[in-house]
Amino acid sequence: MKRMLQRLALTLTAALVPVLPASAESLADVMVAAYRHSALLEQNRAVLRAADEDVAQAMSALRPVVEWAASHSFQQTDGVETVSTTLQLVASMTLFDWGRNQLAIDIAKENVLATREALVAIEQDVLLNATRAYLDVHTALQQISLQENSVNLLSQELQAAQDRFEVGEITTTDVSLAEAQLAGSRASLATAQGSYQIAIEAFVEAVGRRPVDLDPPPALPTRPASIEAAQAVARRTHPAVLQAQRATAAAELQVAAAAAERSPIITGSAGLSGNRQPRPAFDGSRDQDNSGTLSASIQLNQTLYSGGRLSAVHRRAMAGRDSARAALLNSARQVDLAVGTAWANIDVARAQIVAIDEQISAAQQAYEGVREEATLGARTTLDVLDAEQDLLEARSDRIQANANLQLAHYQLLAGMGVLTVEDLKLGIPTYDPSAYYSAVRDAPYTSTQGQNLDRVLRAIGK
Repeated sequence: MKRMLQRLALTLTAALVPVLPASAESLADVMVAAYRHSALLEQNRAVLRAADEDVAQAMSALRPVVEWAASHSFQQTDGVETVSTTLQLVASMTLFDWGRNQLAIDIAKENVLATREALVAIEQDVLLNATRAYLDVHTALQQISLQENSVNLLSQELQAAQDRFEVGEITTTDVSLAEAQLAGSRASLATAQGSYQIAIEAFVEAVGRRPVDLDPPPALPTRPASIEAAQAVARRTHPAVLQAQRATAAAELQVAAAAAERSPIITGSAGLSGNRQPRPAFDGSRDQDNSGTLSASIQLNQTLYSGGRLSAVHRRAMAGRDSARAALLNSARQVDLAVGTAWANIDVARAQIVAIDEQISAAQQAYEGVREEATLGARTTLDVLDAEQDLLEARSDRIQANANLQLAHYQLLAGMGVLTVEDLKLGIPTYDPSAYYSAVRDAPYTSTQGQNLDRVLRAIGK
């Protein structure tokens, strides 16, 4: 009996050591793959390029507009036919608008900068989701290993119980208890395997492929000295706060632009037109009457009354400004909350790990003691099974607490706004948000700028 229990104890000790696959793929590798795979990043890069084009459109308002028109008309009156062909070329340009167009350009630029920060926020979400998927797969593998060893241990214990029953040392109740415990362990194994499959699917969605022999999680990132220091960094660097700051600046400019709508506009235009019209000759034939006209004009216009539209536009802009200011304040509070929550989760996970380690140590001693007492007849099979289950649950809780600690550290980095490819020094080329902007901001039409734009589009795979 004593020899059998010693063999079971050795098996339980082996069960408590998680079996991991061979090291091959690190967390950094997973993050890189997620960054390159993300369709969400591609979507928001396209949104940013659309915002860049808004700057080009606003810039084009400072330039002349050249248009041409051609018309051909036919008329017959009292048997006399009149045919006329006209060709016009007109150029018009805003000469002075009291800053309206420049304000539109500045607003578009602020929107571009806000959209860039939104792209950084998406990048953080992509990397954090990849981290969570990585940790979920890693945790599921450890849980499967733990439950598989538990099934093996309880299978041996059930066989030992059956052997003891055959020699009359225990009753059928003890055998049934061992069978029930084994069935429960198999159910837990099935649950762990199901969790692993779910984690695999989440990994594929986040990273773009199935995991390949994941390495153990790396060393924990260093966190700031205090929660106040972390929150101060978040308020300076978090993309949500920076995006709200840019949106507020754009809203301020919108108020100025709405006020400028009341100002007059000076426009200039120049035109060249040609008219070709046949005219009857004295001998009954038709000659061509060709004429050309060159014109130029300057116009000053201002809206005096618009039914209250301009006032409504101005009030709406002021309401938008107030909304943007409140959104900025709320963003700062939200990042403070995110940092505080992650900070507390780190402290909780650390405390849990310390307590669970003590629980594991005590449960190990309790299991060994119950096992020895069972050899003397002072303990029952149920006592041994309960002690083994307590130790198994403590080990399972330790695995989950360690995963929670890892994830909380990366949530803290995201809350501070530093969970990016650049801040993590992943060592891969990243998307340059200024490349496309530099190519289109001046509303290119010349061949040189057009070639530069084509090169940028090819570089980003468009």
